[in-house]
Amino acid sequence: MPNRPRILIVTPEVTYLPEEMGSCAGYSAKAGGLADVSAALISALFDLNSDVHVAIPDYRSIYHDYSTEKHDREVEKIRQCLNEERIHFAADRAFLYKEKVYSASYKTNLKVSLAFQREVINNIIPRVKPDIIHCNDWMTGLIPAMARQYGIPCLFSIHNIHTMTSTLAEIEDRGIDAASFWQWLYFKRMPESYEESRESNRVDFLCSGVFSAHYVNTVSPAFLQEIVENRHPFVEPGLQAELTHKWKAGCATGILNAPEPEFNPAVDEMIRFNYGPKNHRRMKQKNKAFLQKTVGLEQNPDAPLFFWPSRLDPVQKGCQLLAHIMYETIERYWDTGIQIVSVADGEYYKHFKDIAGFHDLRHRIGVLSFDEQLSHQAFAGSDFVFMPSSFEPCGLPQIIGAIYGTLPIVFDTGGLHDTVRPLDLENSSGNGFIFSVYDTQGLNWAVDRAMDFFALNPDEREVQIRRIMIESVTEFNHSRCAESYISLYEKMLERPFIVS
Repeated sequence: MPNRPRILIVTPEVTYLPEEMGSCAGYSAKAGGLADVSAALISALFDLNSDVHVAIPDYRSIYHDYSTEKHDREVEKIRQCLNEERIHFAADRAFLYKEKVYSASYKTNLKVSLAFQREVINNIIPRVKPDIIHCNDWMTGLIPAMARQYGIPCLFSIHNIHTMTSTLAEIEDRGIDAASFWQWLYFKRMPESYEESRESNRVDFLCSGVFSAHYVNTVSPAFLQEIVENRHPFVEPGLQAELTHKWKAGCATGILNAPEPEFNPAVDEMIRFNYGPKNHRRMKQKNKAFLQKTVGLEQNPDAPLFFWPSRLDPVQKGCQLLAHIMYETIERYWDTGIQIVSVADGEYYKHFKDIAGFHDLRHRIGVLSFDEQLSHQAFAGSDFVFMPSSFEPCGLPQIIGAIYGTLPIVFDTGGLHDTVRPLDLENSSGNGFIFSVYDTQGLNWAVDRAMDFFALNPDEREVQIRRIMIESVTEFNHSRCAESYISLYEKMLERPFIVS
């Protein structure tokens, strides 16, 4: 058998690992969508019999809430599950006892990042000897420079645009030989020499990853295009310039994320009544009634129900738009029995609560802190899902909503642009409602279009929702996501990705 390319995926977070790779120990460290994407890609590659390896921090307190002795026994148990070691834990006290992946402290996050990258560069890469390295986000941003220096093809995936900076002196103090690849790092100002830059010229981790990687991807094509076109003022000029260089060189692309397979109403163990495209009409009504009872809303399975699924962050997620129109929307459509439920935390949680309380609308507006099971139930019991983000690298709630027959209401940006198409009844196409002017009038317009759809004959609605559910499951899945990454690997290796 020809040699299979050895892939090393470097990620600071992962939701799960294939059982054969040792997930019998229950390793899971998640802060966001990166964990889900990493888990799905690793699993897909493993299922294809690929020689895939994983480098992750040993967040002992996150993975396990018990003693060092038991932890060591579990690690040994993992190794016994394998024909060869595939999971590579980076060990350092900096993250050994952390309770979550990221901290509110800048210094702590930087310390963790440098410790993780030191272990990957000094120990894991020399041991694995990968043919290709796949790095993810700023926490791994120095590794592509090392890979470039030693001629190892490297893919750098951008899941969000957060970054960190440090000096060469600090990086080297943490045990990373940055002097050997400093020329492939991205500095805040043009370096004159290593010596001149070592103490004061800060290295940008995310920009370094983009600058030095052989290939870069964002998690949606439209978000990459928007950065290249300089449409987001919050994107740092350095990142915009480097992504533009990569894009013009044909070395940047967008690959859409996909939700976990468990986000499917036919198999979702967190919803009260499972259903599929053929019986969604009756079962979604039953799920709605169950949700209404759980949340404390009026018991009315025929009422249009809108769901807010994302963190209540006014900088990105658009919750301030909904806050401005929430009372007026309820009043305007009062006779329909309209209801809104929010299952999310964040800055605007109190705003939503205050609106419901001040207007005595707790029977029409449910505002609850995030709870995973309740969130699943809300997808199953609602008719529409809000996702009016001002920018969105990818986004998953709008995709999950379509899979559950809960049609998304979105602003036309980034991953929302790539995953939601205007509903067109005449041509039986599209899957949601899109507004293109980011203000309350735009969101109001989209809500009106959703209510127009809800007012249709139920038989006509049923046909469209059935189509949307079927199309969404087919289009948005991990197999397609993995195929896109494998195509990139093949392009970078300039040979087929052998999986037989």
